[in-house]
Amino acid sequence: MSEMEKILQGYVLTTAEILYHLPDYPEFLQTYIWQEYDLSPKYPTLKKFLDFWEAELDGPLHSVRIASKKLISPSELRYSSAEYLVN
Repeated sequence: MSEMEKILQGYVLTTAEILYHLPDYPEFLQTYIWQEYDLSPKYPTLKKFLDFWEAELDGPLHSVRIASKKLISPSELRYSSAEYLVN
């Protein structure tokens, strides 16, 4: 599915700041920034990524902070009143 199709179906640009403990030095935190189109408010794509992280990666999660922004709202879409042809 293209980005525009996702946006028109209600996906929002989601950014997650993930803090995790370093495997060798658990007292230190590292930051990872994740960004993808996802469905608010349940965020299934982010949840799938975090499930993968917990199952496959060594650095245990500390916290996740989420921000999302709808890029196009229905009021911003309208039909054009003109048509231009380019040869």
